[in-house]
Amino acid sequence: MMTDREQPLPDHIRPDGVSDETVAAAGKLSEALETVEQARGNLYAFHQLMGRADLLLGDAVDKLAEAGHRELADRVQTEMVGRNVLEGRWTFQIVEDFDDGYWTEFRELERQVRDELVRGRRHLFEAEMKEQRRTHGRRGHEARPAEEG
Repeated sequence: MMTDREQPLPDHIRPDGVSDETVAAAGKLSEALETVEQARGNLYAFHQLMGRADLLLGDAVDKLAEAGHRELADRVQTEMVGRNVLEGRWTFQIVEDFDDGYWTEFRELERQVRDELVRGRRHLFEAEMKEQRRTHGRRGHEARPAEEG
C-alpha cells in the first residue's frame, strides 16, 4: 500500500490545541540545543586537535634532540608534553565533564519541554515551515520520503 507522500508524517503534525506561540517556543529551545550540539562538536574537535598537538610535540622533542639541541628538547618535553590544558585537566576530562553535566541536562530538559508541550514531537516548527515553503505536488518537494520495504 502506498502512502500519500503529500501528507506529512503524523510526528510532523501539530497536536490539537497547541498554539503558534508554543510551537515557536519549543522550536527556539530545540534551536538552542542544536547550537549546543555544534559547540559540543567543536569541543570534540578541540579535544582531538590538542591530542594530536601533544603527539606532534613529542615528535618535535625527538627532532630537536636529534639535531643536537638536547637542552631545548628537554625543556619542551618537561614543560609542554603531556601538560594539562586547564588546571588539573586534559581535554578528555573537559569533554567528559561537559557531556555528563551541561549537555546531558540540557538534552533531558529539552525533551521534557517537548513531551509536555507538543507530545514529544521534534522539529515541529521546521515541519510546518516545510509545508508552507514547498511546492505541493512537485517532484522533489514531497512531504515525506517514499515507503521502504
